[in-house]
Amino acid sequence: MAAMIRDQIAALVTAAIEAAQRSGDLPRVAVPAVSVERTRIAEHGDYATNVAMRLVRATGGKPQEIAQTIVRHLPADPAIGEAAVAQGFINFRLDEDWLRGQVEAILAAGDRFGDREATSPLKIQVEFVSANPTGPAHVGNGRGAALGSTLANVLRAAGHHVETEYYINDAGTQAGTFGRTLYARYQQLFGRSVDVPEGGYPGAYMVEIAEALKAAHGDQFLRPEGEPAPEGIGKLGLEMMVEQIRRDLASLNVEYDSWFYESTLYEGEGNAYERSLEILRERRFVAEREGAIWFTSTDLGEDKDNVLVRSGGAPTYFAADIAYHRNKFIERGFDRVIDIWGADHQGHVSRLKAAVEAIGGDSDHLYIVLYQLVTLKRGGEAVRLSKRAGDIITLREVIDEVGADACRYFFLLRSADSQMEFDVELAKRQSNENPVYYVQYAHARTAGIFVQAAERGIETFNDGDVSRLTQPVELALVRKMLQLPELIDLIATTYEPHHLPHYAYDLARAFTAFYDECKVLGDDLEQTKARLKLTAAAQVVLARVLTLMGISAPERMVREPEPQAVS
Repeated sequence: MAAMIRDQIAALVTAAIEAAQRSGDLPRVAVPAVSVERTRIAEHGDYATNVAMRLVRATGGKPQEIAQTIVRHLPADPAIGEAAVAQGFINFRLDEDWLRGQVEAILAAGDRFGDREATSPLKIQVEFVSANPTGPAHVGNGRGAALGSTLANVLRAAGHHVETEYYINDAGTQAGTFGRTLYARYQQLFGRSVDVPEGGYPGAYMVEIAEALKAAHGDQFLRPEGEPAPEGIGKLGLEMMVEQIRRDLASLNVEYDSWFYESTLYEGEGNAYERSLEILRERRFVAEREGAIWFTSTDLGEDKDNVLVRSGGAPTYFAADIAYHRNKFIERGFDRVIDIWGADHQGHVSRLKAAVEAIGGDSDHLYIVLYQLVTLKRGGEAVRLSKRAGDIITLREVIDEVGADACRYFFLLRSADSQMEFDVELAKRQSNENPVYYVQYAHARTAGIFVQAAERGIETFNDGDVSRLTQPVELALVRKMLQLPELIDLIATTYEPHHLPHYAYDLARAFTAFYDECKVLGDDLEQTKARLKLTAAAQVVLARVLTLMGISAPERMVREPEPQAVS
């Protein structure tokens, strides 16, 4: 892939500084890494760097004079139309002929436009959702699913090797409670007066699972009254819940490379759990107190130690997490692990990082993204809880009402650390007020233009001359499209996919401005072909950003009628 224009400018500036030093116009000091940013004010150009200010202390010069010296030594480059100095900044304006040529480059790249070639590709695992399979996926899980799957898409586009994973907690206390609750519901179906156990799961979905088991297996799992639940019923019920979660997430366009069962950590002699405890003991990070086994995380800077094995002999979730992350880093050899968790896990972050260090991993390679709650609203009113699920709003309910595309867009719209309000009515609206509709409609409009062109007998525009694209809105659209590679690079570095929906909306606005101001299918055939090329490039980039977000790029859409004015 060609270098991003931002990096290309940075390389030109570095070369100019080195040339100025060789000529004696600048003293020979260490050349700092050149940072180039997009300008916020169009009059200042497209990009700017403050490198001259950063050279002031080392050179003893004035920023304005240093900047002017750098500009004098800039190598010629077809992408740069102008380099000007203002208050110590060097501002760059892209050459308009070069900009027009990027339309051809975008079309040549096609659905790979924006992809990067990582200098050192990493093997990265992204684990997300991983909710206990003791109930259906809820709306909060949907936010984590959209964040995780989109981030994985972007990391792949950035040139890394990415695997996505769902961690299934099928071996802990909650799994046992789930089994007892299911058995209580199962017995009730045979006329027994049995209460749901304390701390059990009251949702109607438990009755549905019990009914499915009865339909498939009859009274096979029924034991004499008072006896504990048979082991198999809980396992079967969990598998049914996992399958439902899998289907719900698939309906949100989320598929995983791997589903990892916690129970496998305890299988066989010298299993992952036992091996992790052994390593912690060898490294003197284990203490036995009060009949329990503790991880001495205070030795690694934590405020308190943490229990690994309870006094009754049962391992904690934390012990399982340590074994699981050793499996990720040591056994499977991931260079980087990204866990996407709900904000209620914040207290678990630092102790897990300490544990990763203790078992021989590098905590700097463990990244944990915490996302805040989702509040569903219908207009101004909060959405009531699901009768079926008990105390949650299920993801399936929201998908069924507003669709997967709107769900994903709205889940991505805010940064993970921001709480978000999801307006169901807005997400359903088929009008420009709904941002995901607005973006998808822009893509559908590009497809509609090509249908109309074919109806006029214009079967090809490959010979369109992009030099005829001279209007400011045409060049503004090209500039906006060229931001996608930089955005992919940014998200692959910051793990902040919320930038994508905002970019998609801005891109749709840039295309709509072009469409409104420039008649694509006009009387001048050569002008029409040039604008069809620009439209095709916009279609490519709109589809690309929608695909990265896991959202469809439709070619036809229905628009709600505009409200009529009251006479």
